[in-house]
Amino acid sequence: MTSSRDTMAHLFSCFDTTYLVLGESAPTLTNDAYVVRTYEMARAVGEVALCFREYLGEVSSPPLPALEDVLRRAVESDDSGAMVLFAMAMVVGPRVLVSLLDARSEGTLDESALEVLDLASRVLVREIRAVGDVAQRFAPIEDPNWQERAHSLSTTLDATGNAESFGISR
Repeated sequence: MTSSRDTMAHLFSCFDTTYLVLGESAPTLTNDAYVVRTYEMARAVGEVALCFREYLGEVSSPPLPALEDVLRRAVESDDSGAMVLFAMAMVVGPRVLVSLLDARSEGTLDESALEVLDLASRVLVREIRAVGDVAQRFAPIEDPNWQERAHSLSTTLDATGNAESFGISR
């Protein structure tokens, strides 16, 4: 069994890793709508990371390797930004939501921690929906190579033990 602090520090790492990669990648993308959405998503998850940091106080938690790898591969495989937004909406975001639910279900978190988890969940759902709003303005990507690269993001996480979530501790 993990401690409440370990759980919150792990979830902080999920958001901090996402903030790091999205913030770094946004200015490198080529589709203006995807650039804006990536910046906005980075800001939103960065605010959540800050809430975790405020709750935890001093926290040093390195990026989660599997999460960072998948997001960086998404950025590198499609400079328009479509792949990284796909990754956030369909691969990473849902797994983080499951981790948040699992942490809540653990039953050891105090009221302040639960408030942070509630905020984190609301922000992720809002950001996932915002990706859908932007994506519907563009034609579906039917390139089989793009789709294979997109699928490989999920299989990478599956292979690292993150098939459904990023867990609630390291």
